[in-house]
Amino acid sequence: MSRTDDRESRTRQAFRWLLALFYLLAGIAHIRAPGGFLAITPDWVPFAEQVVLFTGIAEIAGAIGLMIPPKAMPGIRYAAGIGLALYALCVYPANINHAVNNIALGGETASWLYHGPRLAFQPIFIWWALISGGVINWPFRPK
Repeated sequence: MSRTDDRESRTRQAFRWLLALFYLLAGIAHIRAPGGFLAITPDWVPFAEQVVLFTGIAEIAGAIGLMIPPKAMPGIRYAAGIGLALYALCVYPANINHAVNNIALGGETASWLYHGPRLAFQPIFIWWALISGGVINWPFRPK
């Protein structure tokens, strides 16, 4: 392995660990304190409480899946990457609802200085899940 490949591997690993930590903490938050997530869930989502609980479980499962070595369970990391990318896509309507309807959380509303970057960053979360799961390689070289 060349020095560049080694650096890219460490970069990928750091991306994967950071994303897994983010989703683990977010999943725990969905389960322990669902109120804020319920508040931004669009009205058209059926069984909102169960959906928020399920999203927390999905985030935790995805985080664990990203950390399982491919040799231990082939395909799990790949599936976790796809699952978390789809998850990020599916929760986008809640983020849009939060921004467009200026929903207060904890008695406070957020400005577009918060909402704008959050909405713009969602496609990056999708890419991040795919790169962390080994689904895509861009901008890295193929393994």
